[in-house]
Amino acid sequence: MFSRDRWDEILEALNANKFRTLLTAFGVFWGITILVLLLALTNGLKNGVTADFGNFATNSMFIWTQQTSKPYKGLPKGRRFNFKLDDVASLKNDFPQLKYVSPRNQLGGYSGANNVIRGTKTGAFQVNGDYPEFIKQQPMDIIQGRFVSYSDINAKRKVCVIGTGVVKGMYDKGERALGTYIKINGVNFMVIGTFKVSNSQGDKEEDANTIFVPFTAFGQAFNFADNVGWLAVTAHDNTNITSLKPQIIESLKSRRKVHPEDDRAIGNFDLAEAFGRVNGLFSILSFVGYFVGALVLMSGIIGISNIMLIVVKERTKEIGVRRALGASPWTIKSQILQESLILTILSGMVGISFAAAVIWGLNYALDMNGPVENFANPSVSMSVVFIALFILVVSGLLAGLIPANSATKMKPVDALRIE
Repeated sequence: MFSRDRWDEILEALNANKFRTLLTAFGVFWGITILVLLLALTNGLKNGVTADFGNFATNSMFIWTQQTSKPYKGLPKGRRFNFKLDDVASLKNDFPQLKYVSPRNQLGGYSGANNVIRGTKTGAFQVNGDYPEFIKQQPMDIIQGRFVSYSDINAKRKVCVIGTGVVKGMYDKGERALGTYIKINGVNFMVIGTFKVSNSQGDKEEDANTIFVPFTAFGQAFNFADNVGWLAVTAHDNTNITSLKPQIIESLKSRRKVHPEDDRAIGNFDLAEAFGRVNGLFSILSFVGYFVGALVLMSGIIGISNIMLIVVKERTKEIGVRRALGASPWTIKSQILQESLILTILSGMVGISFAAAVIWGLNYALDMNGPVENFANPSVSMSVVFIALFILVVSGLLAGLIPANSATKMKPVDALRIE
């Protein structure tokens, strides 16, 4: 490996027919390029799809009420009902596996009618009545001030935390929002903080145009009493929320006098289950990427092996002379293997570099033109690069193995006779 003469021989052999060497190397170059790009595009698609989950804790589920589809205990079919605040305390007591149980009430929407006034400015925004732990379930960046606290909950303070879209719509550029008042459905609330949601960089309208107020103040100001619109339930890390889901829904049915077999009365969205399906899908796509890339790479390796057989045949007389002068079979074999390995690694490294340039170009285009739905940050980890290098080394050795064995099986006398 460190013999200068050996390297001179390898370079001379590769330069003997440059066009043939270039075409041979292109197979490996293209195979490793396809492999890296397929994995990068799969990651880009995965990043885009999982971004739809936001930063919300993935071991979570949402539960809400719907119409009953069966009569029960004298109550009619088609009855509408609400969760109550004491259901939250009941779930916390009955299920110690739960980390957070957050009730929420909601009104308005960024695409609905105007519901917020400040001076001469009006706007339509989504208003959420929440508890302080909700920020732990859906992390967000507090730009100024703070989020709602339990002192706000206990005192039923009419305070609010507003998104960047609300600031932009209701305040002049450079105007400070903290300590000012906005009127929500005719009720004054003091701004105690501003935020943006990390996963969307504050750009999504539904995130930026949101207002959080204490749950208790929401109920008092807008006559919701102790009714709960829906629940966000998160389990501890060592417990899968999906396994608890049937028991949680059964408990809520019992408390709200819903028929145990009424599957329509309580709706739910299992974030953990959905996230697991998405991860399973992209695991399959990653496998397909490796499989397809490996097949393309294999065609390049076969090309190198075939060319090395031709090279050995062309150098038969040279090999015979070297064997006659005392070169061992391993010396001949190691040279053929090294030539194959160098050709494979060089073409593969160029392929990795080219793929990296294409990935950089994709990310640059995305940064310049804005986000694309369900596609973000196509990339590969360093582990993929190391795996690709390992594949190249093994492939290079395999490509040179058959030609090397062919060269050493030849007798020096027979090799010298060939013209």
